[in-house]
Amino acid sequence: MNKCKKIKVIISDVDGVLTDGGMYYSSSGELLKKFNTKDGMAVEILLNNKIKTIIMTREKSKIVKLRSKKMNVAESLIGIKHKEKSLSKICKKFNVKSEEICYVGDDVNDLEIMKLVGLSASPNDAILTIKQTSDYICNTPGGSGVLREVADLILAANSLARIKTATDL
Repeated sequence: MNKCKKIKVIISDVDGVLTDGGMYYSSSGELLKKFNTKDGMAVEILLNNKIKTIIMTREKSKIVKLRSKKMNVAESLIGIKHKEKSLSKICKKFNVKSEEICYVGDDVNDLEIMKLVGLSASPNDAILTIKQTSDYICNTPGGSGVLREVADLILAANSLARIKTATDL
C-alpha cells in the first residue's frame, strides 16, 4: 500500500483500539483497562525505525497516562473531544504533513481526523462507518494488537520488515 510509505507518525485512539473497549469501574471511579503488550512492542519497534507514536483519547484517564509513559509514546493527548482540531498542532510539533500521519480509530469521534490523514486504519470490530472510511481494516479486534498489526503493515511497506529482537532494542 503506497500510503504506508509516507508515514512518519502514528496516532492511536485508546478505548476500542488499544483496549477491547471495556471499562471497569468501582464506586471511586475508573479501576482497570486491559492493554495488549504487542502494542507496546509496536511503539518500540516503530521508534527504532524513526516513526513516532501518539496516543489520543477523549477520556481523561490516569491509567492511559501510565500506559503511555510505559510505552514511551512521543506524546499522550488526553481529554481530546474534537481530535481533528489537534492535527495541525501535531503536524507543526513533529514537522510532518497530514499525509505523513496514520490514524487508528474505531468510533464516531475518530471519523473526522481519519478523513484528514494520509492513512486511516481500524480494528475489525470498529463501527461500520469507521470501517467504510478506513484505508485498512485490521484482522485484529480492538485490544488484541491492532497497533502492532498497523505497525507491521507500515514497516513491511517501507521494507523495514526486519523485526528487531529484544536484544536489538
